[in-house]
Order: sequence, then C-alpha cells, then structure tokens
Amino acid sequence: MLPAESLRAGAVMISHEFQPVAAVGGDFLDYFQLTDGSVGLYMGDVSGKGLPAALYAALAVGTLRGVHKTGTSPHDVLATLNRRLMIRGMPRRYTAIQYAVFNPRSHELQVASAGMPGPFHLSAGGCRNLQLSGVPPGLFAAASYETLTLRLQAGDSVLFCTDGITDAFDRKEDQFGIERLQAVCDAQRIASPTALLERLFALSKVFATGRNSKTIWPRQCSIFAVERHRRRVLTRACRELSKDSAFGGDRSGSLQ
Repeated sequence: MLPAESLRAGAVMISHEFQPVAAVGGDFLDYFQLTDGSVGLYMGDVSGKGLPAALYAALAVGTLRGVHKTGTSPHDVLATLNRRLMIRGMPRRYTAIQYAVFNPRSHELQVASAGMPGPFHLSAGGCRNLQLSGVPPGLFAAASYETLTLRLQAGDSVLFCTDGITDAFDRKEDQFGIERLQAVCDAQRIASPTALLERLFALSKVFATGRNSKTIWPRQCSIFAVERHRRRVLTRACRELSKDSAFGGDRSGSLQ
C-alpha cells in the first residue's frame, strides 16, 4: 500500500522512503492528483503489528479511498474516515493518520492530523514541528479534527513520518526522538526531498546500530517529504530518481 515512485505536480515534488521490519505491517501512505488539480496525500500507522495490522491498514486505505476528497477539507475527510471505521466496530484497532492537500495555485498546504508526530515544516528559518493533534480514527465516534493551512514559500518542504523513526533506540536505550529528527531536518532544510529522506534514514540507521551491529527497528518506518521547488533547482529536482518501494501502490480510487 505504497506508491511506486515520486510525484511531481506543478510546483510541488513528493518523495517517500519505507523501512519494513516484517513482510507485512500497518504503515500505509499515498499521494495523488485530485480532479481539481490539487495534490492529496496521506500517511497512516495502524495499531498493532504483523498480519492483523496489515489487514486493518487495508480496511483503512479502502475506506479512505472511498471518501470524496476533491473540495473537501482535510478535517472533514478524517471525520468521515472515523465514522466509517467506527461502523466496522473492530475492537482495539485504530489508525493514526495525517491527510493533507496542496493547492498548486495558492501554494497552500492544508493538513489534518490524528495521533502522528509532526509534521515538520522546513524553511529558510529552520525546522518547525507543527505539533498537530487529534484522536486516531477508529477510537471514538465523537472525535473531531482541525485543519492547519500553511503557505509554502519557494524552497520550503514539509516532512511527514510515522513514529518508527523517532522510536528507534541505540545500544544505551536512548531514543532517536523528535529533537534529533528536527536537528537532521534543520541541517538538511535546503536538500531535495529525496536527499532529505535518504539522509534521515541513514543517520537513524547509524543511531540504531552503533555502526557495528544489525539494525533492529522497533517498528516500520515510513516518511515522505513535500517540496515547493525553487526556480533555480527545478530542472535538477525533476531529474532525480526516487527509490522504488518494495510494494506498488494501487492508484485506483485516488482521483476524487
């Protein structure tokens, strides 16, 4: 349930990376163009592990793809997802998720979040944790959500990630954490999305292994970055190749 390649739509480029800990799991993400020309994207992390988490992730993705998205605010999309998951009534299952829409005409990114870290806004001024909050869909029928609107300047990026990165531990049982993540993003704030994600995974892997031992990720790790191009790097950015995911994303039902 992952896209196979990066997406470039007008002024925005989206790239992703994925680090599995098992053949199946509960992380999912996708990005796609909507019929009005805007770009939709979501990232989710289902409670639990293994096959049960993967099955609920498939349910969440299928439900989300059935939600009408064009012209719908991100908080309303999450509210609809929550209502439909509650109807399914699967105990002890829920999904943390972020859903966002980028308008290529206004350069505005609208984001709603529920139970996920960040997202993180990278700009010339540094890396800022937007710290959006919300109840993960599937937990409470009365949950409500809010939408944050962020205008991206040329060269700005927004990083979305599951907590598999921040929950990584080193040999001393120190956690990678939000502060280290922000420090990496701050140092890489002018990098392309692909370069940023590769650097973040490389540093977190070194942190978790101590360079000499096998990496043990506590959970799956999924991250993606959205960048509004600078004019002078547009050609270079468009030529970059993203690493193909181990899974091909099914694009059906995304264009709504």
